[in-house]
Order: sequence, then C-alpha cells, then structure tokens
Amino acid sequence: MTDFRIRPAAAADLEALDAKLTSLSREIGDPHPATIDDLRAGLFGPAAFVHALVAEGEGRVAAVALFTPVFSTARGGPGVYLSDIWVEHATRGSGLGLRLLKAVSEASRARWGAGFLRLAVHDDNGAARRFYEKQGFTAVVGEMVMVMDGPAFEAFWRQA
Repeated sequence: MTDFRIRPAAAADLEALDAKLTSLSREIGDPHPATIDDLRAGLFGPAAFVHALVAEGEGRVAAVALFTPVFSTARGGPGVYLSDIWVEHATRGSGLGLRLLKAVSEASRARWGAGFLRLAVHDDNGAARRFYEKQGFTAVVGEMVMVMDGPAFEAFWRQA
C-alpha cells in the first residue's frame, strides 16, 4: 500500500486538481463549468479564497479536497465548508479519504480556528452518506440548500 503524502495544493498541481474535480463531477452527475483558470484565481489569485489539499504518492495525485472558510452565528464562529473531495477508485477503501477529511479539519482549524465542518452530499449517494455518518456527520433537519446563480444572480446584483 502506497503511503500518500497530504499537502496543500501548489500551482503545479492545477492540471491534476482540475482533472480530479472533473472526474468527481462526472461521477456524481454534476455540471462542471469550472476551468483551470477559475481554480488558479480561487486558489492563487490576488483575492484567493479557496484552499485545496492533494494526496500524492507513486508520482501521482490520488485524492483532492477543495474547501473554504465559512462563518455561522448559529454555530458560534468559523467553520469550514468542504465543497469537493475525491479519491481515485483504486485507492478507495484504503482510509485515504478519511485522512484527507481529517487533514481538511486540521488545516482549517489551524488557519482560521474552524470549529465545525459542513458539506453537502447528494440524496441518492448512499455510500457517501454512510461514510460521513460513520464519521459523525448528521443531516441538518429543517434546512434546504438554495442557490441563486447564472442569469438570476447577475440580474440580482445588477439591480439598483
């Protein structure tokens, strides 16, 4: 079993990061309009606000995680939102996903004092739901994720 090293993503990882996140989107049936340039701006641009970790070993990136700070008055402070996590098929079941999830929590705690970890999982992704529940995640009853994007978002912020 390969001993994968988990570390912050670097600019040299952008192609691998993009490929892994594209694979994730394809696997779960999500659209994937984000480009390498979008990742570069979010991770390394002048207004960088995204964080990424990669797990590498044997000359390849085998897993990635993308996360951002979040603040909640209901939870009493800062937390972390894990927007994307992906582990290559050949490595699933090895514990690498759990190590990556822990690394996200450790990095966010060290960087901005995160006291909670939030993520979204598709209703029909039973394996992911079971994995997260096993780690201690619980569904937030009474909440519904809502999004304003695309033309609706542009029209909204353009309103006077």
